[in-house]
Amino acid sequence: QVQLVESGGGLVQAGGSLRLSCAASGRTFSTYTMGWFRQAPGKEREFVAAIRRSVGSTSYADSVKGRFTISSYNAKNTVYLQMNSLKPEDTAVYYCAGGTHEYNDWGQGTQVTVSS
Repeated sequence: QVQLVESGGGLVQAGGSLRLSCAASGRTFSTYTMGWFRQAPGKEREFVAAIRRSVGSTSYADSVKGRFTISSYNAKNTVYLQMNSLKPEDTAVYYCAGGTHEYNDWGQGTQVTVSS
């Protein structure tokens, strides 16, 4: 079983930056994909970004393209989400997720709050 632990959330002013980290412990396969999702109050959870660690390919939601960057440090089973030019609408709980064919593993989430 894989455990995912997020860190790096907090309060930041609009236009600022934050970097989230997600550390995976347990057995992960080379085809393991890791991603970030977020859920704002009163809204459904939505996809933010993902990375296929075996090939390094990435994908992003349109709302974060050009502002967020996902990266992976495979030797440490860690994925990062660098968030720049943050907006108040980015305020949400951010969750790390992972899986081989679907997202089976989820972290507890970390709060990101962007003040205007």
